Amino acid sequence: MPILTTDKSREVLRSAISACRLSYPFEIDAWVLLPDHLHCIWTLPEEDKDYSRRWGFIKRKFTQSFRKIQNISPPFWQRRFWAHAILDDSDLEDHMNYIHYNPVRHGHVRTPNEWVWTSFHRLVKSGVYPSDWGSNVEIAETIGRE
Repeated sequence: MPILTTDKSREVLRSAISACRLSYPFEIDAWVLLPDHLHCIWTLPEEDKDYSRRWGFIKRKFTQSFRKIQNISPPFWQRRFWAHAILDDSDLEDHMNYIHYNPVRHGHVRTPNEWVWTSFHRLVKSGVYPSDWGSNVEIAETIGRE
């Protein structure tokens, strides 16, 4: 069941993230929201690298709020999450590409530009990506190789 991409859940998630950022600031560098999971890259303040506290806050706030408006029982989240400290510019580029190509990989759209719930559009506007990025075979074949 697609939980995260409904209007209600997106509103609740946005609110949980905003509340978290008031207490535990961070910048969102990349984001993609899919029906049943999400991927993101954050920049945390230099003096505070506690991403676990932030995820715990967001998950807890989302769950508390969402249970009040939707008749779906938790858990909504995996117990754990995968975290990776970006090593360099190349690593950042690889992870940004992985995130923005994820809706294509999961078969939701044919190109990253077609997916609504992503930072891809903001990054196209700022010149990081061309609007047709990810629509050719050469790019698609290199993304997410591990």
